[in-house]
Amino acid sequence: MGTRALKETLRTILEKPISGPELEKICTLPLRKVINPLFSFFYSRQETVRWNAITAMGAVTSRLAALEMEHARIVMRRLMWNLNDESGGIGWGSPEAMGEIMARCTPLAYEYGSILVSYTDPNGNFIEHDKLQSGVLWGIGRLAQSHPHLTSPVIPFLPYYLTASDPYLRGMALWTAGYIGSPLLVDTISAFTQDFSQITIFENFRLKTYTLSELAHQFLSNISTKKK
Repeated sequence: MGTRALKETLRTILEKPISGPELEKICTLPLRKVINPLFSFFYSRQETVRWNAITAMGAVTSRLAALEMEHARIVMRRLMWNLNDESGGIGWGSPEAMGEIMARCTPLAYEYGSILVSYTDPNGNFIEHDKLQSGVLWGIGRLAQSHPHLTSPVIPFLPYYLTASDPYLRGMALWTAGYIGSPLLVDTISAFTQDFSQITIFENFRLKTYTLSELAHQFLSNISTKKK
């Protein structure tokens, strides 16, 4: 299959809701050849296509890691390069894809999890662009779904986002905190139980709208359950 035909095949799949069967279909394509087309879809103006491409990148790269780990590392390094000022680009979708890949691939999570967290560290590789920051938070939250202990170093940095003027950043910090589940954040997050600002988050293959109040209550409920 040629490059153009491969990209059109992927587009047809990504334009519709996807889940396990669709991801499996993508993984039957030549794994190394689908990487570049998937990267191109990170810049799609269609939110569904963009998020499906990020999800597919996670599935493809984790499958690639099981077969050719070094090629999977190349994908991770490319994502990191996209977030580097020297790349000349902006890196849309890259932090989200890093989180999606690591949520699906434990060896890569242990290799690169600290790097994703470092993008929130003012003394580390802090990323200043607001939209990229929200992508980093989503990636960390996605990683936390599988490996919460690898994301605990972000806890001291979350209050910065929780006090941001942008409700989307505040909401993403709440969502991420919900998967990390640190009791150290209880007092800060309790203040959001009456915040009815809304944000839309990609979760479980779908875009879902939450109020910040809902996210705060989910966090507090999870903490309460852990204490029992």
